[in-house]
Amino acid sequence: MEPIEVLYRREAPYVRATLIRLLGSFELAEEGVQNAFLAAASQWKDGNMPANPRAWLISAGRFKTIDALRKSKRLSEIAPELSRMMDEPPEELENGGMPDDMLRLIFTCCHPALAPDAQTALCLREVCGLTTEEIAAAFLVKPATIAQRIVRAKARIRDDNIAYAVPEGADLLDRLDQVLRVIYLVYSEGYSASSGDQLIRTEMTTEAIRLGRLLHALLKQADVAGLLALMLLQSSRQAARLDPAGNIVLLADQDRELWDAALIGEGLAFADEALGQPPYATYTLQAAISAVHARARSADATDWAAIVRLYDLLVLAEPGATSELNRAIAIGMAEGPQAGLDLIDALMARGKLEDYKFAHFARADFLKRLGNRVDARLAYSRASCLPLLAAERRFVDRQLTALGKA
Repeated sequence: MEPIEVLYRREAPYVRATLIRLLGSFELAEEGVQNAFLAAASQWKDGNMPANPRAWLISAGRFKTIDALRKSKRLSEIAPELSRMMDEPPEELENGGMPDDMLRLIFTCCHPALAPDAQTALCLREVCGLTTEEIAAAFLVKPATIAQRIVRAKARIRDDNIAYAVPEGADLLDRLDQVLRVIYLVYSEGYSASSGDQLIRTEMTTEAIRLGRLLHALLKQADVAGLLALMLLQSSRQAARLDPAGNIVLLADQDRELWDAALIGEGLAFADEALGQPPYATYTLQAAISAVHARARSADATDWAAIVRLYDLLVLAEPGATSELNRAIAIGMAEGPQAGLDLIDALMARGKLEDYKFAHFARADFLKRLGNRVDARLAYSRASCLPLLAAERRFVDRQLTALGKA
């Protein structure tokens, strides 16, 4: 049986999303999650895990929380809602909750009544399941600040009686950009985790793609198709990203025979759908870039000039240091490592990307290609001082060892 902490990290966000709907409260849902996993820890010993653990957890969390409320003075707070809580069709719980509960949760967290930074913090906590400390590290602020944002956002949802639902019409379109951003945050956390021992969390990439499909069924907008294409094309490379020992394999070194042809075909179809609806926004352009990689039969056959042109557009659509870094890397691959290195150094001289590990990785790679092993070693050493996942640290250590031997 899986350790309960592993199951918690994977299942808690989905259990929480359904319990928010069933119990009508973020706070009660969180109590339900804790109650459910405490019960699981005591009852699932000796391999007694049920066939559908998510449905069991939802049911246990729901009924244990309602039972606790019945026995407490807090019952009066929810008395009008108690019958509704008890009336949910049992077959729904057997199926593990409504299939769009996570999408409802994302739209609720992205309500325009909430400040943008509060929306993002709440989504990272409730949808991605990140801890307050992990979110604070991403925002470069104190955990207490993030905790405050989340508490205020939940209070605003409660006090304004914000509907826990996927909106329609203009309301849906008003929230679309932020919802797309959150779905991609979920995907990115699975594709390259921000913390923990695993670089890849497949359950999160799978969930983000499922949410993308649901949203695409609701709305045939270009960037919805673009985001879905981007996630499918990136996921097509998943089997090639790590070697059997769990070490990182760079894109240029991946065995393309391991790439998933079915995901590539589906991703390219969605990319073509998005590109058929100009003007192009962020995810459509990123999908187009991924499509160039997907169509290249080998790393050497990659059309880097086309990728540079797409990054030129992406920098306009989504200005920022990360877009500029990716454009610099593409230019370095198209025009030579010195051109890329000069652009990265200029970005870092402006005070940007100094604490961004991927900037140091890229800089080190270009220095190595130029034969400057001393400075390449320094760049990898600088990256090693930043927070890295275990697989990333092993990658840096291997590079440093190779450069030292050279």
